[in-house]
Amino acid sequence: MVRGKTQMKRIENPTSRQVTFSKRRNGLLKKAFELSVLCDAEVALVVFSPRGKLYEFASASVPKTIERYKTYTKDNASSKTVQQDTEQVKADVEDLAKKLEALEACKRKYLGEKLEECSIEELHGLEVKLERSLHSIRGRKTQLLEQQVNKLREKEMTLRKNNEDLREKCKNQPLPVTPAPAVVTVEDEHPGRNDNDMDVETELYIGLPGRDNRSNKAAAVSQANHA
Repeated sequence: MVRGKTQMKRIENPTSRQVTFSKRRNGLLKKAFELSVLCDAEVALVVFSPRGKLYEFASASVPKTIERYKTYTKDNASSKTVQQDTEQVKADVEDLAKKLEALEACKRKYLGEKLEECSIEELHGLEVKLERSLHSIRGRKTQLLEQQVNKLREKEMTLRKNNEDLREKCKNQPLPVTPAPAVVTVEDEHPGRNDNDMDVETELYIGLPGRDNRSNKAAAVSQANHA
């Protein structure tokens, strides 16, 4: 008897569905057992019937195999995520390097370097951009100069006002009175005495330093009287 090809769709007859489930379940469990024995593989099989009944097979232990599966998928996912991040970083670095190279080439062109490879259209574009930049720079410079001039004018006006205020204060204050210098008169105690009558004594004495000159003079006068 030739079996017809089974269509892959839900069996509507409950009895036929239950019979098919029992046959396929037993065959699946048998295949799992054969795979674990023949190939020395760790196999865990979990099947729930339509009514919620559990059927399982494990070459070692179902919880142990499930834990191993979780660890493997976690590590694999982490490795895959790290690899994806690394590839993304490399792509970003390459993109930034290309942009930096383009900016450096544009900078050199603005400085008048490496113009041999530029076409007429590129040179015209550079000229227009430089003229716009120069116009903006000159405008900003003029604005700053005008601000400085205005500040200096304000400072000048402030100084002039302060100078005028000082002049007004000086005009309103009275001039100080300076007292006349005092004259000191010294009277001569001997008005009839002539300057020629004043004798100047010049003496020379020999002795140790520090001795009284008067004692030396008195000794010299005593010796002259005895003579």
